[in-house]
Amino acid sequence: MSMGGEATSKLMFNTARIDDISQITAKDWSHPVMLDFTFDEVLAAFDRQTTIVFVVTLLSFAIPVVLIFPPVSIRITEALAETHSKLGLPSGESNLPDHQEEIPENGTPRIRSLVVYPVKSCRGVELKRAKVVNSGLQYDRMYTFARLRDRPAGNEKEGAEPVWEFISQRHFASMSRLSVDIWCPDPTKTVGKLTEKGSDESFLVLRYPWKRPGLRGAVDWLGAKLGKGWHGVPEREVLLPVACPSEQEIEDRGYTFEPVKIWKDTVTALNLEKELPDELAGFLGVKERLGLFRMSPETRREVHRCAPTKEDAGYQPIVEFQDAYPIHLMNVASVRDVEKHLPSDAVESFDVRRFRANIIITGPPPYEEDTWKSFRLKQGEASSSTDCIYHVSCRTARCKLPNVNPDTAIRHPVEPDRYLRKHRNVDEGAPLHGCLGMMLTPIFPPADNLVALESWLEVGMEIDVTERGKHVYQKQ
Repeated sequence: MSMGGEATSKLMFNTARIDDISQITAKDWSHPVMLDFTFDEVLAAFDRQTTIVFVVTLLSFAIPVVLIFPPVSIRITEALAETHSKLGLPSGESNLPDHQEEIPENGTPRIRSLVVYPVKSCRGVELKRAKVVNSGLQYDRMYTFARLRDRPAGNEKEGAEPVWEFISQRHFASMSRLSVDIWCPDPTKTVGKLTEKGSDESFLVLRYPWKRPGLRGAVDWLGAKLGKGWHGVPEREVLLPVACPSEQEIEDRGYTFEPVKIWKDTVTALNLEKELPDELAGFLGVKERLGLFRMSPETRREVHRCAPTKEDAGYQPIVEFQDAYPIHLMNVASVRDVEKHLPSDAVESFDVRRFRANIIITGPPPYEEDTWKSFRLKQGEASSSTDCIYHVSCRTARCKLPNVNPDTAIRHPVEPDRYLRKHRNVDEGAPLHGCLGMMLTPIFPPADNLVALESWLEVGMEIDVTERGKHVYQKQ
């Protein structure tokens, strides 16, 4: 076909040009007819209605194929789902009360929700049932992000060695946008892409919203919609081990043990910064070198101050990357009382999640927990009971982290920090600090070894306060 002038196509048909197909006879089919069509005539044959039918037909075949076999690479969570199950409540479910729910303030104290935070200052995982170990709740604060400071905070000496310092939402509010999932082996599932020979290893998956710049970002957006539904957003996923890696794995992956500072403590922990995507520091707003540290079982921090002694507890209380004590308890009624006194611009999404507690309770009136010194747990509405005693070690002296809205990562300039410092300055050991919540240390039944130092918490358990008294906070 010539590309210049009037383009023509000579097509051989065993038919005749007729208007009524019913007029075709056997004779008509037996004599080939040479027909000449111009290219413009062919295009004209595709009128608007024909084009619509053609497009609809094409899409009707293409869309199911794309939905079943989306043209995007498999995600880490999709691969894990073949052999593991995600720990925690199903997506969209929560035991936490919403703002419309009235909660009792003169009833029996009971556990309303349980939350662990595998990576310090990132989003938590809400559980129905949680294991208690000698360092607190299992999976809690195993990891922390840190930045390498050229001059350590509080050290003005020239030539001071750079040091890794932990970071939190106090300075980097975007950490509230980092989600963490816990994936545990599921014996009912088969071998998958990440575990060719099966695996009894648990994993963390760190997720945050991210898409590449330019046209590749559009591909990421499309992949999120196809893979996770219309409300899906493109995310970056980072796979991390739950257990501390073996010596061989540390060598193979290029991890290093380095000192990291958390408050006034400096501990040696395993730096897994090689697993972090290059863009994560910018996403968080960290200008220094960014690291991710896993606490080593051999270097967990001992807890003293207001905690029971080794002789009283039967073991030496320890923590991983918790601020100070193994477990943090919060009363919903106390949080709501604070909320009543805040200005309207500070109460958007103001709820108990801002205080990042492990055990959230309902039942007692505001601040009654301030007087607790120890308690036991009864079965209540739970499916099990426990013999563990909880030593209420001290009040929680608050920092400015609760100023951050966990849903939006927007930090209020002063609240609730200002209100707490003014109206919850109730502990002579922490002057000028607002106090809200209580720190706990578990005391297990007598055991011959550390492996036996375990217990369980479950939503619905009732709290039986066994001792009350005065608290005086002890600074580090």
